[in-house]
Amino acid sequence: MNKPRSILKYFTALEQSEGVGAKVRRSIGSQELRNFTPFLMLDHFNVSPPAGFPDHPHHGQETITYVLGGMIAHEDFTGSRGVLRPGDLQFMTAGKGIIHSEIPVELESGAPSVGLQLWVDLPMHLKDCEPRYRDLLNNEIPSVQPKAGLEVRVISGESYGVGSMSELAYTPVHFYHYITRKPGTTFEQHFPSNFNVFMYVLKGSVIVNGKTFAQYSSVFFNTDGSRVEGSGSSEESEFILIGGEVLDQPILQYGPFVETSKQNMYEVIGNYQSGTNGFERAQGWSSSIARGVVFSDVAKIESCE
Repeated sequence: MNKPRSILKYFTALEQSEGVGAKVRRSIGSQELRNFTPFLMLDHFNVSPPAGFPDHPHHGQETITYVLGGMIAHEDFTGSRGVLRPGDLQFMTAGKGIIHSEIPVELESGAPSVGLQLWVDLPMHLKDCEPRYRDLLNNEIPSVQPKAGLEVRVISGESYGVGSMSELAYTPVHFYHYITRKPGTTFEQHFPSNFNVFMYVLKGSVIVNGKTFAQYSSVFFNTDGSRVEGSGSSEESEFILIGGEVLDQPILQYGPFVETSKQNMYEVIGNYQSGTNGFERAQGWSSSIARGVVFSDVAKIESCE
Protein backbone atom coordinates (compact mmCIF):
# COMPACT_ATOMS: atom_id res chain seq x y z
CA MET A 1 0.00 0.00 0.00
CA ASN A 2 3.03 2.31 0.12
CA LYS A 3 2.22 3.75 -3.29
CA PRO A 4 0.18 6.61 -4.75
CA ARG A 5 -3.58 6.18 -4.90
CA SER A 6 -5.05 5.62 -8.34
CA ILE A 7 -7.89 7.77 -9.69
CA LEU A 8 -11.42 6.44 -9.34
CA LYS A 9 -13.35 9.22 -11.11
CA TYR A 10 -13.03 12.84 -12.18
CA PHE A 11 -15.21 15.57 -13.69
CA THR A 12 -15.64 19.34 -13.81
CA ALA A 13 -18.05 20.88 -11.29
CA LEU A 14 -20.69 22.81 -13.21
CA GLU A 15 -22.42 25.94 -11.93
CA GLN A 16 -26.01 25.69 -10.70
CA SER A 17 -28.50 27.71 -8.65
CA GLU A 18 -28.95 27.03 -4.95
CA GLY A 19 -30.47 28.79 -1.94
CA VAL A 20 -32.03 32.16 -2.79
CA GLY A 21 -30.31 33.49 -5.90
CA ALA A 22 -26.96 31.88 -5.05
CA LYS A 23 -24.68 30.18 -7.57
CA VAL A 24 -22.62 27.11 -6.66
CA ARG A 25 -20.38 24.62 -8.40
CA ARG A 26 -21.40 21.26 -6.94
CA SER A 27 -19.19 18.21 -7.21
CA ILE A 28 -20.23 15.70 -4.54
CA GLY A 29 -24.02 15.62 -4.39
CA SER A 30 -24.37 16.11 -8.14
CA GLN A 31 -25.62 13.79 -10.87
CA GLU A 32 -21.98 12.87 -11.50
CA LEU A 33 -21.47 11.60 -7.93
CA ARG A 34 -24.31 11.32 -5.44
CA ASN A 35 -22.08 10.74 -2.40
CA PHE A 36 -18.59 9.56 -1.47
CA THR A 37 -18.78 8.31 2.10
CA PRO A 38 -18.53 10.07 4.50
CA PHE A 39 -19.01 13.06 2.17
CA LEU A 40 -22.50 14.03 1.06
CA MET A 41 -21.98 17.32 -0.78
CA LEU A 42 -19.31 19.83 -1.78
CA ASP A 43 -20.35 23.27 -3.02
CA HIS A 44 -17.96 25.95 -4.27
CA PHE A 45 -20.15 29.01 -3.71
CA ASN A 46 -19.95 32.53 -5.07
CA VAL A 47 -22.79 34.67 -3.71
CA SER A 48 -23.49 38.39 -3.58
CA PRO A 49 -26.32 40.11 -1.66
CA PRO A 50 -29.25 39.78 -1.78
CA ALA A 51 -28.50 36.11 -2.60
CA GLY A 52 -27.82 33.76 0.28
CA PHE A 53 -28.95 30.75 2.28
CA PRO A 54 -31.72 31.96 4.62
CA ASP A 55 -33.33 29.92 7.42
CA HIS A 56 -33.15 26.18 6.67
CA PRO A 57 -32.91 22.95 8.73
CA HIS A 58 -30.32 20.16 9.00
CA HIS A 59 -30.30 16.75 10.68
CA GLY A 60 -27.88 13.83 10.94
CA GLN A 61 -24.83 15.48 9.40
CA GLU A 62 -22.02 17.99 9.86
CA THR A 63 -21.16 20.95 7.64
CA ILE A 64 -17.73 22.49 7.14
CA THR A 65 -17.71 26.02 5.71
CA TYR A 66 -14.43 27.52 4.46
CA VAL A 67 -14.51 31.20 3.48
CA LEU A 68 -12.06 32.16 0.73
CA GLY A 69 -13.26 35.71 0.04
CA GLY A 70 -15.78 38.19 1.39
CA MET A 71 -17.64 37.60 4.66
CA ILE A 72 -20.45 35.26 5.73
CA ALA A 73 -22.80 35.93 8.65
CA HIS A 74 -24.49 33.00 10.36
CA GLU A 75 -27.21 32.57 12.98
CA ASP A 76 -29.19 29.60 14.33
CA PHE A 77 -32.06 28.85 16.65
CA THR A 78 -29.73 27.95 19.56
CA GLY A 79 -28.71 31.62 19.78
CA SER A 80 -25.31 31.14 18.14
CA ARG A 81 -24.31 33.84 15.66
CA GLY A 82 -21.15 35.28 14.17
CA VAL A 83 -19.23 36.29 11.06
CA LEU A 84 -16.65 34.32 9.08
CA ARG A 85 -13.87 36.22 7.31
CA PRO A 86 -11.44 35.07 4.58
CA GLY A 87 -9.46 32.06 5.78
CA ASP A 88 -11.94 31.23 8.59
CA LEU A 89 -13.82 27.94 8.91
CA GLN A 90 -16.88 26.80 10.76
CA PHE A 91 -17.57 23.20 11.74
CA MET A 92 -21.28 22.76 12.47
CA THR A 93 -22.79 19.54 13.83
CA ALA A 94 -26.52 19.42 13.16
CA GLY A 95 -27.08 16.23 15.14
CA LYS A 96 -30.74 15.70 15.96
CA GLY A 97 -31.74 19.04 14.52
CA ILE A 98 -30.91 22.66 13.88
CA ILE A 99 -32.20 25.57 11.81
CA HIS A 100 -29.75 28.23 10.73
CA SER A 101 -29.14 31.00 8.22
CA GLU A 102 -25.99 31.82 6.23
CA ILE A 103 -25.97 35.22 4.55
CA PRO A 104 -23.16 37.07 2.72
CA VAL A 105 -22.21 40.43 4.18
CA GLU A 106 -22.79 43.31 1.79
CA LEU A 107 -19.39 45.00 1.47
CA GLU A 108 -18.74 48.53 0.22
CA SER A 109 -16.45 47.07 -2.43
CA GLY A 110 -19.29 44.94 -3.78
CA ALA A 111 -17.07 41.85 -3.55
CA PRO A 112 -18.95 38.54 -3.40
CA SER A 113 -18.65 35.94 -0.67
CA VAL A 114 -16.68 32.96 -1.98
CA GLY A 115 -15.93 29.66 -0.32
CA LEU A 116 -16.56 25.97 0.07
CA GLN A 117 -19.19 24.09 2.01
CA LEU A 118 -18.73 20.39 2.66
CA TRP A 119 -21.47 18.15 4.08
CA VAL A 120 -20.20 15.19 6.10
CA ASP A 121 -22.29 12.24 7.24
CA LEU A 122 -22.49 11.46 10.96
CA PRO A 123 -21.98 7.92 12.28
CA MET A 124 -25.26 6.20 13.00
CA HIS A 125 -24.85 6.40 16.79
CA LEU A 126 -24.37 10.19 16.62
CA LYS A 127 -27.33 11.08 14.41
CA ASP A 128 -29.27 12.35 17.42
CA CYS A 129 -26.46 14.15 19.26
CA GLU A 130 -26.85 17.73 20.42
CA PRO A 131 -26.01 20.41 17.81
CA ARG A 132 -22.72 22.29 18.23
CA TYR A 133 -20.45 24.81 16.50
CA ARG A 134 -16.66 25.15 16.40
CA ASP A 135 -15.07 28.09 14.61
CA LEU A 136 -11.50 27.83 13.33
CA LEU A 137 -10.07 31.27 12.63
CA ASN A 138 -7.54 32.05 9.93
CA ASN A 139 -4.80 32.84 12.45
CA GLU A 140 -5.32 29.50 14.22
CA ILE A 141 -4.50 27.42 11.14
CA PRO A 142 -0.86 26.29 10.91
CA SER A 143 0.88 26.63 7.57
CA VAL A 144 3.95 24.74 6.33
CA GLN A 145 6.30 25.56 3.44
CA PRO A 146 8.33 22.36 3.00
CA LYS A 147 10.07 23.53 -0.19
CA ALA A 148 10.30 26.55 -2.46
CA GLY A 149 7.01 27.22 -4.22
CA LEU A 150 4.85 25.02 -1.98
CA GLU A 151 2.60 26.00 0.91
CA VAL A 152 0.05 23.90 2.80
CA ARG A 153 -2.61 25.20 5.17
CA VAL A 154 -3.16 22.33 7.62
CA ILE A 155 -6.81 22.77 8.52
CA SER A 156 -7.25 19.27 9.94
CA GLY A 157 -4.72 16.43 9.99
CA GLU A 158 -0.96 16.49 9.45
CA SER A 159 1.15 17.54 6.47
CA TYR A 160 4.95 17.55 6.18
CA GLY A 161 5.28 17.05 9.94
CA VAL A 162 2.93 19.89 10.92
CA GLY A 163 -0.32 19.01 12.72
CA SER A 164 -3.59 20.93 12.88
CA MET A 165 -4.87 22.59 16.02
CA SER A 166 -7.41 19.90 16.90
CA GLU A 167 -10.04 17.51 15.60
CA LEU A 168 -13.07 19.65 14.90
CA ALA A 169 -15.56 17.14 13.48
CA TYR A 170 -17.10 14.00 14.99
CA THR A 171 -16.46 12.10 11.77
CA PRO A 172 -12.66 12.02 11.25
CA VAL A 173 -11.81 14.41 8.38
CA HIS A 174 -8.39 15.59 7.14
CA PHE A 175 -8.51 18.88 5.24
CA TYR A 176 -5.58 20.58 3.45
CA HIS A 177 -5.37 23.71 1.29
CA TYR A 178 -2.39 23.44 -1.08
CA ILE A 179 -0.77 26.32 -2.98
CA THR A 180 1.97 25.86 -5.60
CA ARG A 181 3.69 28.99 -6.89
CA LYS A 182 5.63 27.72 -9.89
CA PRO A 183 5.02 25.02 -12.50
CA GLY A 184 6.48 21.63 -11.68
CA THR A 185 6.36 22.04 -7.89
CA THR A 186 5.75 18.54 -6.55
CA PHE A 187 3.70 17.52 -3.52
CA GLU A 188 2.60 14.43 -1.64
CA GLN A 189 0.01 13.99 1.06
CA HIS A 190 -0.51 10.84 3.12
CA PHE A 191 -3.91 9.59 4.28
CA PRO A 192 -5.07 6.66 6.44
CA SER A 193 -5.99 3.55 4.46
CA ASN A 194 -9.61 3.67 5.67
CA PHE A 195 -10.17 7.22 4.36
CA ASN A 196 -11.86 8.17 1.11
CA VAL A 197 -9.94 11.04 -0.50
CA PHE A 198 -10.74 13.67 -3.13
CA MET A 199 -9.21 16.80 -4.65
CA TYR A 200 -10.89 19.99 -5.85
CA VAL A 201 -8.96 22.52 -7.97
CA LEU A 202 -9.66 26.11 -6.94
CA LYS A 203 -7.19 27.88 -9.23
CA GLY A 204 -4.78 27.02 -12.05
CA SER A 205 -4.16 23.37 -12.87
CA VAL A 206 -2.64 20.30 -11.22
CA ILE A 207 -1.01 17.14 -12.58
CA VAL A 208 -1.87 13.87 -10.81
CA ASN A 209 -0.87 10.43 -12.10
CA GLY A 210 0.22 11.97 -15.40
CA LYS A 211 -3.10 13.71 -16.11
CA THR A 212 -3.70 17.49 -15.97
CA PHE A 213 -6.74 18.76 -14.09
CA ALA A 214 -7.91 22.32 -14.71
CA GLN A 215 -9.78 24.76 -12.46
CA TYR A 216 -13.03 23.37 -10.96
CA SER A 217 -11.93 19.76 -11.51
CA SER A 218 -13.03 17.22 -8.89
CA VAL A 219 -10.81 14.15 -8.61
CA PHE A 220 -11.73 11.10 -6.52
CA PHE A 221 -9.26 8.42 -5.51
CA ASN A 222 -9.35 4.70 -4.87
CA THR A 223 -8.21 3.32 -1.50
CA ASP A 224 -5.33 1.38 -3.08
CA GLY A 225 -2.44 3.53 -1.86
CA SER A 226 -1.09 5.49 1.08
CA ARG A 227 -0.81 8.92 -0.50
CA VAL A 228 -1.81 11.38 -3.21
CA GLU A 229 1.05 12.93 -5.16
CA GLY A 230 1.41 15.26 -8.11
CA SER A 231 2.61 18.71 -9.14
CA GLY A 232 1.32 22.16 -9.98
CA SER A 233 1.22 22.79 -13.72
CA SER A 234 0.47 26.51 -13.88
CA GLU A 235 2.17 29.64 -12.58
CA GLU A 236 0.07 29.44 -9.42
CA SER A 237 -2.27 26.62 -8.47
CA GLU A 238 -4.55 26.14 -5.49
CA PHE A 239 -6.41 23.00 -4.58
CA ILE A 240 -7.88 21.25 -1.58
CA LEU A 241 -7.19 17.66 -0.58
CA ILE A 242 -9.77 16.17 1.77
CA GLY A 243 -10.05 12.71 3.25
CA GLY A 244 -12.62 11.22 5.58
CA GLU A 245 -13.14 7.93 7.38
CA VAL A 246 -15.36 5.57 5.40
CA LEU A 247 -18.65 4.95 7.20
CA ASP A 248 -20.09 1.46 6.71
CA GLN A 249 -23.74 2.46 6.87
CA PRO A 250 -26.64 3.23 4.52
CA ILE A 251 -27.17 6.82 3.35
CA LEU A 252 -30.72 8.05 2.99
CA GLN A 253 -30.90 11.76 2.20
CA TYR A 254 -33.93 14.00 1.93
CA GLY A 255 -32.61 17.48 1.25
CA PRO A 256 -30.71 18.56 4.40
CA PHE A 257 -31.90 15.54 6.43
CA VAL A 258 -29.61 12.48 6.45
CA GLU A 259 -30.53 9.13 7.98
CA THR A 260 -29.85 5.42 7.59
CA SER A 261 -33.40 4.07 7.06
CA LYS A 262 -36.79 5.15 5.77
CA GLN A 263 -38.35 4.67 9.19
CA ASN A 264 -35.79 6.99 10.78
CA MET A 265 -36.35 9.55 8.04
CA TYR A 266 -40.13 9.50 8.54
CA GLU A 267 -39.53 10.19 12.24
CA VAL A 268 -37.15 13.09 11.52
CA ILE A 269 -39.57 14.72 9.09
CA GLY A 270 -42.33 14.30 11.66
CA ASN A 271 -40.13 15.88 14.34
CA TYR A 272 -39.43 18.85 12.08
CA GLN A 273 -43.09 19.34 11.21
CA SER A 274 -44.26 19.05 14.82
CA GLY A 275 -41.36 20.91 16.46
CA THR A 276 -40.27 17.97 18.64
CA ASN A 277 -37.14 15.92 19.44
CA GLY A 278 -34.58 18.59 18.57
CA PHE A 279 -36.79 21.00 16.66
CA GLU A 280 -38.66 22.49 19.65
CA ARG A 281 -36.97 25.87 19.12
CA ALA A 282 -37.99 25.94 15.46
CA GLN A 283 -41.56 26.95 16.25
CA GLY A 284 -41.91 30.63 15.34
CA TRP A 285 -38.15 31.19 15.07
CA SER A 286 -36.66 33.32 12.31
CA SER A 287 -33.14 34.67 12.04
CA SER A 288 -32.35 38.37 12.27
CA ILE A 289 -29.98 38.14 9.27
CA ALA A 290 -32.21 36.45 6.69
CA ARG A 291 -33.17 39.74 5.05
CA GLY A 292 -29.56 40.80 4.57
CA VAL A 293 -26.44 41.96 6.40
CA VAL A 294 -24.46 45.12 5.70
CA PHE A 295 -20.91 45.72 6.90
CA SER A 296 -22.04 48.08 9.67
CA ASP A 297 -24.03 45.18 11.20
CA VAL A 298 -20.93 43.02 11.69
CA ALA A 299 -19.78 44.50 15.03
CA LYS A 300 -23.26 44.08 16.50
CA ILE A 301 -23.49 40.45 15.35
CA GLU A 302 -20.06 39.60 16.76
CA SER A 303 -20.82 41.26 20.11
CA CYS A 304 -23.66 38.76 20.55
CA GLU A 305 -21.57 35.63 19.89
